Amino acid sequence: MSRDARWKTLMDLLVERGRLDVDATAAELGVSAATVRRDFDQLAEQQLLVRTRGGAVVHGVSYELPLRYRSSRRAAEKQRISAAVADLIGAGEVVGLTGGTTTTEVGRALAARPDLAGAAAGAVTLTVVTNALNIAAELAIRPQFKVVVTGGVARPQTYELTGPLADGVLGQITLDTAVVGVDAFDPRDGASAHDQDEAAINRLLCERARRVVVATDSSKLGRRAFARICPAARVDVLVTDAAVAEATVAEFRDAGVEVQVV
Repeated sequence: MSRDARWKTLMDLLVERGRLDVDATAAELGVSAATVRRDFDQLAEQQLLVRTRGGAVVHGVSYELPLRYRSSRRAAEKQRISAAVADLIGAGEVVGLTGGTTTTEVGRALAARPDLAGAAAGAVTLTVVTNALNIAAELAIRPQFKVVVTGGVARPQTYELTGPLADGVLGQITLDTAVVGVDAFDPRDGASAHDQDEAAINRLLCERARRVVVATDSSKLGRRAFARICPAARVDVLVTDAAVAEATVAEFRDAGVEVQVV
């Protein structure tokens, strides 16, 4: 196994389990404990994990794993959520997509919709406004989509553009629907993100939209993160997976949020 493949496997296991032991991980990967120990040290130098005595753990809530290492978490749930969100979007709409693994899947689901893909040459079936470089790159090659990218400074963890340059663009447009990825969503405290700059851009997208859709897996519900995006009352629709507790669904509905469970 190459070093790159080994590092990807280590990060996937760490995302899934939260903690890894050197000896057990070495046995699972079929390599020496010294190799795993060296890998952990090098990954810690890149701030991708925290070294512990005899192993490694993920960073706390103040730090985010890069997008490429988070994409494997709850992949099946995110694909179901993204398909349901894509079905909410009508042809001809102006749609805002924040960054994140789930919203990236929403972009792919929109690109796969036959009614949006089968337009006549030169016809635009959807306008997508995003501050996520990876989403823009995937959709820009599709001529049926008009892709508008905000300015700003790129965040290496999520490929999102943030800052006053992004504010300037978003302040001049209106959206039919904003599809928002979150780090946490609570019926009382609202939607939130770990990073304040990311939260600020997401908040502005919500303010510019006629309808706000939060797309997130159930593990983020009933939780709070550092920076608030918007109150629950500003969210029109929450799309999440079937692992959500019935009591949580009831709380969101009591807060005025339509909940779709997929």
